[in-house]
Amino acid sequence: MTSSHPITASTPEGSSYGAIDESSSSGGQELSTLGRRPPCGSDTDSSVEEESDFDTMPEIESNKNVIRTKMFLYLSDLSRKDRRIVSKKYKIYFWNIITIAVFYALPVIQLVITYQTVVNVTGNQDICYYNFLCAHPLGVLSAFNNILSNIGHMLLGVLFLLIVLCRDLLHRRSLENKDICAMEYGIPKHFGLFYAMGVALMMEGVLSACYHVCPNYTNFQFDTSFMYMIAGLCMLKLYQTRHPDINASAYSAYASFAVVICLAVLGVVFGKNVWFWVLFSIIHVVASLGLSTQIYYMGRFKIDLGIFQRIAIVLYTDYIQQCSRPMYMDRMILLVVGNLVNWSFAIFGLVYRPRDFASYMLGIFICNLLLYLAFYVIMKLRSSEKLLPFPLFCIVATAVVWAAALYFFFQNPSSWEETPAQSREKNRPCIVLGFFDDHDIWHFLSAAALFFSFLGLLTLDDDLDSVPRNKIPVF
Repeated sequence: MTSSHPITASTPEGSSYGAIDESSSSGGQELSTLGRRPPCGSDTDSSVEEESDFDTMPEIESNKNVIRTKMFLYLSDLSRKDRRIVSKKYKIYFWNIITIAVFYALPVIQLVITYQTVVNVTGNQDICYYNFLCAHPLGVLSAFNNILSNIGHMLLGVLFLLIVLCRDLLHRRSLENKDICAMEYGIPKHFGLFYAMGVALMMEGVLSACYHVCPNYTNFQFDTSFMYMIAGLCMLKLYQTRHPDINASAYSAYASFAVVICLAVLGVVFGKNVWFWVLFSIIHVVASLGLSTQIYYMGRFKIDLGIFQRIAIVLYTDYIQQCSRPMYMDRMILLVVGNLVNWSFAIFGLVYRPRDFASYMLGIFICNLLLYLAFYVIMKLRSSEKLLPFPLFCIVATAVVWAAALYFFFQNPSSWEETPAQSREKNRPCIVLGFFDDHDIWHFLSAAALFFSFLGLLTLDDDLDSVPRNKIPVF
C-alpha cells in the first residue's frame, strides 16, 4: 500500500490514518524537501543538514502512525501504554456490565412476574408456551424446572470469576515483586474483560430463567440479549490479546451492544416488514465494511462521512491501478471471508425474513466469533506457537459439549413460532429424573460449553509466558 503510507508517516500524533488535510500535505512536502540532497556545487553547508530538527529514527520510535503500519508488527509495538492505565481501562468493562445487568434485569423480572400473574388469574395457558408434559409448578411458577435448569450458568459464572481472580492476584504479586517475566514477557495480562465475561455468563442464566417464567414471542429477546454480549466480549478479548493498546473502550463496545439490542427489539416488533429488513441489511453491510477498515488499518483510518470515499480511493490506486499486493495479507484474507459471511447473512435475511429475528442475530454473532477464533488458532500455529494440553482440552471439550447441547436444543418440546395448539403437539415427557426435559438439558450443556470456551480463551496463550514481547507477532 505504497500510496497511503507516506500520508500516515507525515500525519501528526493523534490524528487518524486516511485523514488527508493541510497539515499532512505540508508534512509531505517537508519530507520530500528534507529528503532531497543538495545539488553538486551548492553553497549549503553540510553541518546545517546534520543539525536539522528532522530525525527519522526518533520519529519511527515515537509516532504510533508509523509503528502501526509497519509490515511486521510485534506485541511490543502495540503494548506501549502504561500498564496501569490500560488495566483500569479494561476494568471499566466489568463495572459497566454490572450496571447494565441491574438496569436491564429489574424491568425484565417485573414484566415476567406480570405475565405469570395474568396466567394464574385468568387461567389462560395459551399466553405462555410451556412443555406441559414436563412442567413442574412451584408456588406461582408454572414450570419451575425450566427456571431451575439455568442454575448452571450462575454457578459456572461464579466459578469462572474465582478462577480469573486467582490468576489476577498471582499476576499482581509477580508485578509487585518486579518479576521480569510478568513485566516484559508473554501476553500483557488485563483481566477486566474476563471479569465481564463471567458476569455475562451469570446474567445469561438470570435472563434465561426470566424468559422461561412465561416463554412467548415477545420476551424471547431476554433469553438472547446477554448471548450477544458474550459473543461480542469474546471477540473483543481475542482482539485485545494481540492489540492491548488499541482495543475498543468499554463505552464504545457497550454502545454498540445497545444498538444491537435496539435492533433486536425492532426485529420483534417490525420483523414482518420488508422495509425493516432492507434497513437492517444496509446497516449490517455498512457496519461490516467500517469495522473491517478499522481492523485492517489498526484503528488509524479516520471514521467520518468520508470514510467510504477514502476506501474507494485506496482500493482504486493500490489494487486496481497499481495491482499491489495487500500489505497485510493474512488480515486481508480474514476480512474478505468475514465480509462474505456477513453479506451472505444480510442477503439471507432480506430474502427469507426469518420470524425468529433474535436467533438470526445470534447466528451472526456466533459465526463471526467462530471465524475469528479459527483465524486466531491458525495464525498461532503458523507462527510456530504451541497449544498447551489444557487449552487444547478446553477447545475440544467446547466443541463436543456444544454439539451435544445443540442436539437437545433442536428437539423443540414447545415452539412459540406456531399456534398454542401446534406447540402442545410437540410437548414431550421428562427425560432426566422425571423432572428435566430436553430444553433443560440444553441449559446445562450450553452453560458447560460456555464455561469451557471461557477457560480456553483464558489459557490459550499460556505458552507465551516465557517469550519476550518483541518476538510475539501481531495478527
